[in-house]
Amino acid sequence: MSSAISNATTSLRLLADVGGTNARFALQAGDSGAITQVQTLPCADHASLGDAIEHYLAQRSPAERPQIGAIAIANPIQGDRVQMTNHHWSFSISALRASLGLQQLELLNDFTALALALPHLPASDLRQVGGTPGALAANSTTALGLIGPGTGLGVSGLVPDGRGDWCPLQGEGGHVTLSAVNEAEQAVLSLLWTRYGHVSAERAVSGQGLSNLYGALTQRDTGTWPDQLLSAAEVSQRAIGGQDPRAQETLALFFAFLGSVAGNLALTLGAWGGIFLGGGILPRLGHRLDQSLFRERFEAKGRFANHLKPVPVWVIQAQQSPALLGASKLLDRR
Repeated sequence: MSSAISNATTSLRLLADVGGTNARFALQAGDSGAITQVQTLPCADHASLGDAIEHYLAQRSPAERPQIGAIAIANPIQGDRVQMTNHHWSFSISALRASLGLQQLELLNDFTALALALPHLPASDLRQVGGTPGALAANSTTALGLIGPGTGLGVSGLVPDGRGDWCPLQGEGGHVTLSAVNEAEQAVLSLLWTRYGHVSAERAVSGQGLSNLYGALTQRDTGTWPDQLLSAAEVSQRAIGGQDPRAQETLALFFAFLGSVAGNLALTLGAWGGIFLGGGILPRLGHRLDQSLFRERFEAKGRFANHLKPVPVWVIQAQQSPALLGASKLLDRR
């Protein structure tokens, strides 16, 4: 969404990638400048997004006050008002632009921003998991899919526009209904359904999802939902440590569900060009994804299994948030 117009080619840019847990900020000197001065701030430490931005800018020199900005945020963008799904921040885009003194402010979903960055990621930022070996074709004639578990579950993709460029998708695919493929999974989803009603993919395939899955397995085994859920980090650490079989089962379910949902996305988009896995969780788990049921479940689509076998899947393991690059690419389009 655009608020006012300015010269996006030469103006100093404020770029942001705002999730439910952390907000990352950076500056860029016009469309050809490097993305620099990246800083991550915990969302919980600031009363509002505006406060977090002002805290970031206060550490820069007055000459580094940006004229335009683009913010990728973990939320749908529908009109001027934004109420974050996985955090309490709520704001008006036009009011935020005015308070920051920006000539132009663009907002877009964080995974739409990440999708815009996909054709520009270097090979060193990607690790392939199955499918036909080969580099990403930046001018692919088929769609690319994107899914990633973090605080929530982001879903997006790119569709060729027929003119050599891409059209990014803005959706909320993380909230589709999650389904089971066997009785053990159905038992877990039934417990989640009893507790939450609708069981979305995000209920299981996200940071909160790891906590939920561990809670459901605890109730299955003991008959009682735990008074205090373990955090995603605690579940992961217990699973990796090998001392907690329930945590190991939680991680196995997480990867299996992710494979099913990623395969669904590939079929829905016709993303024969590949599926990308983003988000903050997977890079921390190393190669455990490769040793899980992820790829088997990604391909387990009955009569269309052979269509999915060659589809490559890439884990995004960039050092710098690719959504910052995607936010910059949005400004290039304005």
